Amino acid sequence: MEVVGIFENLETAGHAVKDLIRAHVQEEDITSLTAVPYPEGVLVHEKDTRSHLQWFALGGGIAGALTGFGLAAGTAWLYPLFTGDKPIVSLFPVGIITYEFTMLFAILGTVFGMFIEMGLPGFLFRVQAPEVTEGMVGISVLCATADERGRIRELLLKAGATRVRTGGVRK
Repeated sequence: MEVVGIFENLETAGHAVKDLIRAHVQEEDITSLTAVPYPEGVLVHEKDTRSHLQWFALGGGIAGALTGFGLAAGTAWLYPLFTGDKPIVSLFPVGIITYEFTMLFAILGTVFGMFIEMGLPGFLFRVQAPEVTEGMVGISVLCATADERGRIRELLLKAGATRVRTGGVRK
């Protein structure tokens, strides 16, 4: 479940985050929602997540190279065209097909990796806060139980939230 508190300005939202941390809410469960890109750590200290996108591209490239080589060489072996003393599996045609499949699969692996890194498709209905686009600041807190949700709701209201929304039911 998710609880989102809407605040008038950045200062009250910052105090709310400090109050939540003092109330023993895990810092990785707190997220800020703003229309303005503030520097990291102004409201919430984001966890240091490293991107693994290069591994998706590398894996796709390797899979593409193997697929391309297998397709080109396999086709030459299954349907041989004997032309004099030349080899059945020729370097240049097989190399071109291998290169093209390597690039294709590397691109597809990168696109797949981008979706994974972005968390798409989302498996959680997120609470919508249209007030954030109007200049307000939202503080989102993920909670596990209904008791915790009520406690966090009270903390956000006490910290100065103008509105608190709850939701986030799993699909």
